[in-house]
Amino acid sequence: MAVLIEGRFSLAAWLWQDGWGRVWNVLRIATRRLEIGNFSISVVNLVVAVVVLLAAFTLSRVLRSFLTPRLAARTHLDPGIQYTILRLTHYVIVTAGILAAMKIGVGADFTSLAVVFTALSVGIGFGLQYIAGDIASGFILLFERPVRIGDFVTVSSNNGRTVEGRVHAIKLRTTVVITNDRIAIIVPNSKLVNERLTNWTHTDRRSRIPIPVGVASDSDPELVTATLLRAAEGVQYVLADPKPSVQFLGFGDFTLDFRLLVCTDRPRRHVQIKSDINYNIWRLFKEAGIEIPDPRRDLTLRGGALDVRVRRADAAMDDAGPEDAAGDAEEGARLAH
Repeated sequence: MAVLIEGRFSLAAWLWQDGWGRVWNVLRIATRRLEIGNFSISVVNLVVAVVVLLAAFTLSRVLRSFLTPRLAARTHLDPGIQYTILRLTHYVIVTAGILAAMKIGVGADFTSLAVVFTALSVGIGFGLQYIAGDIASGFILLFERPVRIGDFVTVSSNNGRTVEGRVHAIKLRTTVVITNDRIAIIVPNSKLVNERLTNWTHTDRRSRIPIPVGVASDSDPELVTATLLRAAEGVQYVLADPKPSVQFLGFGDFTLDFRLLVCTDRPRRHVQIKSDINYNIWRLFKEAGIEIPDPRRDLTLRGGALDVRVRRADAAMDDAGPEDAAGDAEEGARLAH
């Protein structure tokens, strides 16, 4: 019995020692550093670096959640400034986390980072210059603020058309624009910085909307002006101050050209505002007897006469053959001369 107990004790002691030995071997391997150029890498350090990086992203998210309601309560702060503060907070914390993770994980110092950035610059020169330009433009948008969150902008697209919408988010490389159809358009930041951009609300939330209209040349300008002003009354989103106004632009080939000017603080609704006013113009012009003429051209013949015969195309095809059509053409040419 004593021998059996002693044997079990010895086996347990051996397993205990062997288990600790295995743990020690694992720890020794995990902490062993592998030298690669200027970098020193180990499994433990890589794990700690990943934890540091995750902690940086978590801290950024928590801090932004803490600051968002407090900045929103500061009504005197522009929403664009609030957004810039939050984005810069995120960039600073994440950048510090990345640098700390590289220092812990691979033992990188500033000299090593300079080597890495030199290698990246070569890659940027060969194919990443557009991405680098978008990132640099993102910082320009945040600091210079030609475009802010909530602005209504018009951007030209690749097919030559324009895209209108409200700026929803300015990210590191792209800007999200939400159109009136609730469609998200992803625009590279460099396009907003380098190309022509219409910002309807950059300096003032109020925008002026021109609505041109042409009337018959024998119309009464005073009656047209009063009717156009009536057309702007009661239209949703049209401001009473400044008041709508009418401009007499000039004399066209067959029209008198006017322009109705209205102001709104909802520029994204300008399409609907124009539609509502055009409906009113059509109705009021009809009631007042004001004519919107169709384009016309005058033809003057000298030294001859022209025989004009109007026939339906289908009847002409049924009654006349190719020979008759040719004869009519020759007759018309003879009369013209």
